[in-house]
Amino acid sequence: MKIWEEEKQVYIRAAMEQNSAEENEQLKKELDAIDWSVLDHIYRKETVNERGAFAPLAAVEQAEIASRRDEFMELGLDAVRAGEVGAVLLAGGQGTRLGLDRPKGTLNIGTDRTLYLFEQLICNLKEVTDAAGAYVPLYIMTSHINDQDTRAFFAEHAYFGYPESFVKFFTQELEPACDYEGRVYMESATKPAMSPNGNGGWFGSMVKAGLLSDIRKKGIRWINVFAVDNCLQRIADPLFVGATIAYGCQSGAKVVKKAAPDEKIGVLCTEDGKPSIAEYYEMTEEMATARKENGDLLYGYGVILNYLFSEEKLEEIADARMPVHVVEKKIPHLNLDGELVKPEKPNGYKFETLVLDMVHMMDDCLPYEVERGREFAPIKNLHGVDSLDTARELMKGCGIVL
Repeated sequence: MKIWEEEKQVYIRAAMEQNSAEENEQLKKELDAIDWSVLDHIYRKETVNERGAFAPLAAVEQAEIASRRDEFMELGLDAVRAGEVGAVLLAGGQGTRLGLDRPKGTLNIGTDRTLYLFEQLICNLKEVTDAAGAYVPLYIMTSHINDQDTRAFFAEHAYFGYPESFVKFFTQELEPACDYEGRVYMESATKPAMSPNGNGGWFGSMVKAGLLSDIRKKGIRWINVFAVDNCLQRIADPLFVGATIAYGCQSGAKVVKKAAPDEKIGVLCTEDGKPSIAEYYEMTEEMATARKENGDLLYGYGVILNYLFSEEKLEEIADARMPVHVVEKKIPHLNLDGELVKPEKPNGYKFETLVLDMVHMMDDCLPYEVERGREFAPIKNLHGVDSLDTARELMKGCGIVL
């Protein structure tokens, strides 16, 4: 049975009753292209969030990194020069919370000069490629909302001096959004409401976009995935790559020491003996406050969404079904009369995969400690904690001219 034939799908059916025959043909094509099995996850939404037994995971700390700097650097630079390191920028978000109706990466983070967030990230990458004397393939994940704007912005600014031939864009896959009964909402008369499939969907989206052949052709063995909102991200960092290789790990995660037991940051640990991330809201007070003999927090290293994955292992897990998280959200939609509704509170579910589950599918993950003031300046708000204000202060401290 086609989804529009199901009696309970009242929003789809209401739209079709008001559409022309031509509009309904267009809608049916949209609906036929969607894997509707995702809706089944509503009925097991509680079990997917069940977690196993957490245990601490020791990190490679800054002191060790400093003492083995030459070793790690040589291994990492050799990998970059050999073309074995690629980078994926997760840039699907809009800058709505920052007062920007454009891709978040187009935000001007300068004060006395224009300096775009995308531009600063490219500057960070060029520090590595200049040192290595070789370019790193950069894959930029956009969303259906900001894809055209992002491509146009990079073209307008001549890719900020990075070779265009080393940059490829792909769009994040979407999943349908529905009400609490599994009735799919409509975004318009000819489109169901859809939303991005979470930060764990980046590799699957690359594969669907046909980029796996490009990765194989280039001989990429390591992929560094990172978020757009941290303007101090070190990308394809040779020290990080080298340390992961030296330890013989399949993956690595950059971490910072937690500022306080209750800091709202996910912690790298193990879960049932495998690497994982405990979100701050999942940690008991006992876990959050437990300390080692030297006084440091036992669960003391927070992730900053900068991961390194073995490409071979990513391909191995690509066919495995990642856990799908059912998340309550506010979903704008057409009501049964065809009027646009913008809810003020959550009114249904979106379906997301999370990078923490990708980490958990690895056999191991190396927690790699970085200095917070040098590598962690997320811009999530205009003012206050993790804001443009705090990021500018940190950038100035790093000698970046604003």
